[in-house]
Amino acid sequence: MAKARAIVKRLKAVKNIRKITRTMELIATGRFKRAMDRASHAAAYTQKISEIVADLSRANLQISHPLLEPRPEPRSTTLLALTSNRGLCGGYNAGVLRLVIARIRETRQTQEALTLEVSGKRGINFLKFQGRPADRTYTHFEDKPTFAQVEELADRFIEAFTSKTTDRLQIAYTKFESASRQVATLETLLPIGSLQTQAHVAATDKQPIEYEFLPSSAEILEEIVPAAFKARLFKCFLDAAVSEQIFRRVAMKAATENADDMIGSLSQLYNRARQTQITSELSEIIGGAAALE
Repeated sequence: MAKARAIVKRLKAVKNIRKITRTMELIATGRFKRAMDRASHAAAYTQKISEIVADLSRANLQISHPLLEPRPEPRSTTLLALTSNRGLCGGYNAGVLRLVIARIRETRQTQEALTLEVSGKRGINFLKFQGRPADRTYTHFEDKPTFAQVEELADRFIEAFTSKTTDRLQIAYTKFESASRQVATLETLLPIGSLQTQAHVAATDKQPIEYEFLPSSAEILEEIVPAAFKARLFKCFLDAAVSEQIFRRVAMKAATENADDMIGSLSQLYNRARQTQITSELSEIIGGAAALE
């Protein structure tokens, strides 16, 4: 009887866990759809404005902008890592932090000054455990990052780059390519000329694009270049947010399916234990009856 009771107790615990994982799966699904809509809406604008700035940086124009200034031998780099505040999202954080650790080791070998900034409690705690705490930390970015929040960071990065406090800005995050593919990526956002895509580079190599400026190229560049950088940084935060929800949904779905399998196995064990107990009780009753005859 004790074995059957233990199985029943464990079965109740697994059913309660299944309710939690199933609920978290549904919540992650709802958040994923909303985050994907925001990321999709921002993708076209971000890509086009980045391509325009890339064309301008490649064109033979007698104009310049501090954010377009190439620095072939950077002496200092700012690395921003985007992780999650909560766990239970599979290997989402592991992929990003693996890139961060590799980048830290690389800078140690090259003697390059590295300023590490981390968004998300998981990344903050991990790097602190690794003995490399972040220089700046952020925990206020959730699944709905706003442009105003990201713009505050972007303005500080722009000021640091133009004042030559840092020569390069890199960001480690999970890039959202589709609902079935998300890739941990390390990208260089500053200098801004590196924002052009490979397909766009191939197209512009064959047929250079010419632009006419009105009122003037300097005034337009003064507005469009920082806007392109802010849009690209905001897109990274949106990609990270939607990727986190996808990873969490997949992890909770797998946990729910494992709970279903465990419930089935425990139910079979309970039925066998109960059957064994009933058989034993029947044998005792029959044996007692036979002894009285």
